[in-house]
Amino acid sequence: MSDTTLGDLALEVRSKNAGPFWVTVELFLRDDAGYALAADLVDEALIARVYDVPVDGVRVFRIPSLRVVKASYPRPVSQGSLFDRDVHAGQHHVPLAVLVP
Repeated sequence: MSDTTLGDLALEVRSKNAGPFWVTVELFLRDDAGYALAADLVDEALIARVYDVPVDGVRVFRIPSLRVVKASYPRPVSQGSLFDRDVHAGQHHVPLAVLVP
C-alpha cells in the first residue's frame, strides 16, 4: 500500500471562491498517469464525502488536455458571514490534497 497522496501526484492543488456561495478545488496533475488516477477517483460522491456537502450540489470537471480535475461545491456558510472561517476559501484544498488514492 502506497502513502502517495493526490497532492504528491499534483503540480498544484488549490482552492478558491467561486462566488459567495461556492468553493472550487483544483488538482493540476504532473503527468498522464496521475491525471488518469485522479480523474477516476475524484467524483461527486468523493467530494460530497470529503467536504460533507450534499452530493447533488457537487460539480466535477475534467480537463484532460491540461491534466486538471476541478470540483465545485456549495460553501457550508456564505462567504464573509459570521461563521465563515476561511473568507477566501484558500485552505479548502487540504482535505483533497492529503487523500491517499
